[in-house]
Amino acid sequence: MIPAFPVYLFDVDGTLVDSASDICGAIQTVLANTSQNAVDDSFLKRYIGYHLIDLFQDLFPEKSPAQIEGLIVEYRAVYPARKHAATRLYPGVQEALAGLGGRKSTATTKGTPTTRIILEMFGLLPYFDHVQGTDGFPAKPEPDVIYASLKTLGVRAEDCLLVGDAAPDMEAGRRAGVKICGVKYGYGNQEAMARFEPDYWISDLRELVG
Repeated sequence: MIPAFPVYLFDVDGTLVDSASDICGAIQTVLANTSQNAVDDSFLKRYIGYHLIDLFQDLFPEKSPAQIEGLIVEYRAVYPARKHAATRLYPGVQEALAGLGGRKSTATTKGTPTTRIILEMFGLLPYFDHVQGTDGFPAKPEPDVIYASLKTLGVRAEDCLLVGDAAPDMEAGRRAGVKICGVKYGYGNQEAMARFEPDYWISDLRELVG
C-alpha cells in the first residue's frame, strides 16, 4: 500500500500518456534525410525520457554541436505538427488523477507549453495545480525540473512523490530528495530504474489511490 502524499509530481511520456508513436514518428521524419534513416522505433523508444541531444549525439558522433542543435530544432517543428494524433492515455490515468488527493504537478522533459497542450487535449489539466516542463535548464536526470515544481508549490522535497517510467526520472528524484515511484508499463528499462531503488513500483496508476 502506497501512503498518501501532500504533493505528486508526474512524468508525462510513458507515465500519463503513450506518446511513443508521435515521438518516434517525428524523429523518423528528422532522420529520413540523414545517414541514420533505418533506425527502428524500438531503438528510439529507449531514449524517451532523455533529452534529444543524447539520442542525436549517439546517432551522429561526428556532428558538431551546431549540427546536433539543428536536428533538435527540426524535431521541435515536426513533433507539434503531428498534433499528438497517435498519442493515447494509459488505462486508469484519468481515474487515478481524479481520485488522488494532494496537489499535483508535472516534471517532464517536454517544454511547459507542449505539456499544457497535451494535458488539456486529454482532459487532465484540471487535475493539476501546476504544469512544469523543462524550460531553459538541464533536463532529467538533472533534478532542475523537480526543483522548479517544488519552488512554485512552496513545498519540501520530503513531502513529494515523483512518478515516472524511466531511469532519468528515478535519478532526478533521488538527487532532488523526493520519494520515487517507478511505473512498469512505460518505456524505461526496469533494471536501470531499479539501480536507484525506487520507494514504490506500480503497474497501474490507480494503485496510487489505494
